[in-house]
Amino acid sequence: MQFSRCFLNRLQDRALVHDTVVVIDVLRSFTTAAVALARGATAIYPVEGIAAALALNDRLAHSVSVGAIAGGDPIAEFDHGNSPARLLDEDLRGRPVVLSTAAGVRGLQHFTAARHLYAASLVCARATAQAIAASGTQDVCLVITGEWVDRDGDEDIACADYIEALLSGQAADPAHYALRVRTSDFGRRFGASDWPNLSLADLELCADVDRFDFAMPVARAGEHLVIR
Repeated sequence: MQFSRCFLNRLQDRALVHDTVVVIDVLRSFTTAAVALARGATAIYPVEGIAAALALNDRLAHSVSVGAIAGGDPIAEFDHGNSPARLLDEDLRGRPVVLSTAAGVRGLQHFTAARHLYAASLVCARATAQAIAASGTQDVCLVITGEWVDRDGDEDIACADYIEALLSGQAADPAHYALRVRTSDFGRRFGASDWPNLSLADLELCADVDRFDFAMPVARAGEHLVIR
């Protein structure tokens, strides 16, 4: 199996084609998506742009809007911010979720031509690796979305390293990757007084390796992407 890495904020504005693409956002988009599915959401609709997300949310019956702007602050018009810990208490059974964020959701839009597309984070990393292995693919691109001018993105690189190790049959200690999430540039902001919307509860949940036993494949439903 061949592996490559892409960094979202280094990509040109063009479509990229790979057999299998894993778009990673540990802090916090695709941890939030996994929690929403675990809490009973029927589907996650990742939508780039606040206006487009609100428009879709208005069209879907009984939907819930979840999202944040760059840096993690919630979107005022949405039902919930991008906080997986807060969603743990929500009953989402039978409800679709419209998710709009600045990194993970945006990253998915670049790889819609992939034969297999996954949204991933540490909470479902092993399940993602198992799904990839079962597909028989030989070409896997791991997309890092968390690297910014002021962030090293190591929380996402750690997840990519873990998935690659699992697929390569290497020894992989989950505690090592969890620690990298906590000590990444972005991870160290959680719980700090000047970042009130980044909670320690979110950080600990995002570092809970393999909490869920499902992968998050991304498909197209009409004009929208959907995770089920």
